[in-house]
Amino acid sequence: MKVETLRIGMSVKHPYYGVGKIKAITEHTVDIAFDDKTRTISPDTAELQPAEPTVEVSGLDLPLAHFVRDTVERVINRLGLEKPESVVEELGARWNGGELVMQPADRGLQAKEVPMEVFFHKIVMMRNNLRVLEQKINAHAVLTDGEKVEMQQYITKCYGSMTTFNILFKHKDGQFGE
Repeated sequence: MKVETLRIGMSVKHPYYGVGKIKAITEHTVDIAFDDKTRTISPDTAELQPAEPTVEVSGLDLPLAHFVRDTVERVINRLGLEKPESVVEELGARWNGGELVMQPADRGLQAKEVPMEVFFHKIVMMRNNLRVLEQKINAHAVLTDGEKVEMQQYITKCYGSMTTFNILFKHKDGQFGE
């Protein structure tokens, strides 16, 4: 591979060292973090292969994940949809820049790391969807009052299960009800 086609954060596959992530790029070499350690390699002679899908658009060559993310962000902006950044304003200050780490019991397995802002956005979307569901049930023309109450109880149980995450909210009025 040519140095020019590589990007920091890109996953590549080396024939001997396996899959690694590019950490730094110089004019003739790249630093790649493999499972055992970070190695400096010349991509021109190392037979590196992309370890992730890539896309080339009008001479633009970058990892597919970056292309898709940028495209989705532009579509969201053009449509005026809610952006995760707008939800982050509800996140308590001490959690900004934080990270949720889920570590399997088997320490040999890889942990899952999620930026706190991304996790919080998912929590807020769940809360908002529960509120919409609640409104739709209450306004439903065919459901009996008994059926509405029964479904409302399930929503209340969902809110109760989600109260664990109330600590993430800056203001009490955004939290899940108990």
